[in-house]
Amino acid sequence: MFKSLIFLLRFYIFWLLFFFLDRLMFLLIYHKKLAMVPLSETMATFYHAITLDLSMTAYLALVPLLGYIYWFLSGRKVVELKWLSIYNIVLIVLFSIISVINFNIYREWGSKVNAKAIGFAISTPNEALASSASSPIGLSLALLILLIALSLFMQRWVVSRKITFGTNPVWLRAAVALLLIALSFLLIRGGLRGSPITQSMAYFSKEQLLNQAAVNTEWNLMRSALSERMSSTNPYIYFDPKKAEQLVKELYVTEKDSTTHILKTNRPNVVLVIIESFTADLTKTLGNETGITPHFDSLMNKGVLFDRIYASGNRTDKGLIASLAGFPTLGAGSIVKWPEKLQKLPAISSSLFRMGYNTSFYYGGESEFDNYKAFILSHDYQRLIDRNNFKGSELQSTWGKYDEVVFDRQRKDLNSEKQPFFSTLLTLSNHEPYTLPGKGKFGNGDNVAKFKSTAYYTDSCINAYLNNAKKENWYKNTLFIFVADHGHPLPKQDHEIYSPQRYHIPLLFYGDVIKEEFIGKKFSNVGSQIDIAATLLAQLQIPSPEFVWSKNLLNPYTKPFAYFSWDNGTAFMDNTQYVTFDNVGKMILENSNPKDKAKTDQQLDHAKSYLQKVYQQFIEL
Repeated sequence: MFKSLIFLLRFYIFWLLFFFLDRLMFLLIYHKKLAMVPLSETMATFYHAITLDLSMTAYLALVPLLGYIYWFLSGRKVVELKWLSIYNIVLIVLFSIISVINFNIYREWGSKVNAKAIGFAISTPNEALASSASSPIGLSLALLILLIALSLFMQRWVVSRKITFGTNPVWLRAAVALLLIALSFLLIRGGLRGSPITQSMAYFSKEQLLNQAAVNTEWNLMRSALSERMSSTNPYIYFDPKKAEQLVKELYVTEKDSTTHILKTNRPNVVLVIIESFTADLTKTLGNETGITPHFDSLMNKGVLFDRIYASGNRTDKGLIASLAGFPTLGAGSIVKWPEKLQKLPAISSSLFRMGYNTSFYYGGESEFDNYKAFILSHDYQRLIDRNNFKGSELQSTWGKYDEVVFDRQRKDLNSEKQPFFSTLLTLSNHEPYTLPGKGKFGNGDNVAKFKSTAYYTDSCINAYLNNAKKENWYKNTLFIFVADHGHPLPKQDHEIYSPQRYHIPLLFYGDVIKEEFIGKKFSNVGSQIDIAATLLAQLQIPSPEFVWSKNLLNPYTKPFAYFSWDNGTAFMDNTQYVTFDNVGKMILENSNPKDKAKTDQQLDHAKSYLQKVYQQFIEL
């Protein structure tokens, strides 16, 4: 009997070796990021990964375990295991593909492959291919082939091909069967401890790359797929609901409801341009980068600049909702996956539509992507122009029409638009794979050069757009608002997913409708994308109580702060300090002033309560 159990043991050993190999490749790919980390700490990754690896292996072993128990209880003597090789080969190929995808997802997103990434690939394959086009294809294919080949070799020598059973009494066979089922349950659960297994069981280091490496890739993907469907449970409960509400409420209490009026009129046309990946690091004014955005840097000295603004998240879907609806990000979740909730959010377009504004939305890509269309069409945009409304002969990339085409279409359409109007334009050219209709300013030697070139191109499109718009009769009565959808690790490549600088973006109010005394003015209080709604509507003297998360950046009495979140964490900052926190590892990742413990605790409480309250509202929508 015990000899037959070696079959299961060898199955476990094989998959633990596979996960070891996958993890080793991951660490080797990102070894430059670990140059200053002690080797002993890096090697500890493999030890701390065991719990999740065993859990995932136990899931995989359920099929052969059930077969083993059936044969064992039925009194079989010998069982051939050809089918097990086929079972393993299918899993090897599938998991190897997932592993290679994970290598590239981590490079772009700073997190492991999850249900959002897979859903993105399934629902919008063309956009997924475009997004992945900047990945190192040769290296990816080589790693895929290597991982599959090594795994098949290991399987040949490790996994059993035949089981031989001894003669045992029925009661003993039944007892062993129950014991095996119980042991599998414990391995899946992560042991006998009070709480079941979570990703945090693999976390052990202040170096987030090691924590991510320790988390089993397939286990994480499976858990995120389950979590995507669990929109009725708040995973971010840190405080009693009343305390969380009070902590958030005190952030929005102002001494006086006042506004610094920077506009000559309270009924201008409004054009809101949301610029793809236009991180502050691209500019000379905010990022000390010369020559990438010369025109936008010039604009920043001719308008009203908010120079300490932070994106609410790290993806376009999050930035779009933050900018247009004033709704913060949800950590690992995204409200765009639930159109029925999405339509309940307020929106700038709806507020202005009710005040008689004509509304339109322009995007060169597919508006169905990430449910953009569901939001646009449910929030009083009267006209939607996307990829399908352009001629096939016009310039386009894999994502859609190039920025110059979209800007020109909007400008021409606005010539016949009844005033006042509110028009939104979402750019896309500054998105991977960073392709251009012509030769790039900085070449295409690597992704940094390509990214700088597409940013330079978008900058030139904005300049041409404004120069042409100045000739139109609606220009003098138009407020232009420019904001990025999110930040980016490029071009500097030294900001982790949890670093505030990665979320630093420009926010610029520009146009002839700005009073002379405010031209060139900079407002330097910390703020967020979500504050655009309250700030704009206050300038137009339109009440905005429905935008509960948005604050007026031009109210001198507004408390300055910003919140952002990513898949595994959240952050909070004000004018004096920032703290970023990992929700899985339950640890502070960055703290700009660790010596001030009282302020640190306060910032941490605000970060936790904010995320808890936002997610709770999402559930209740």
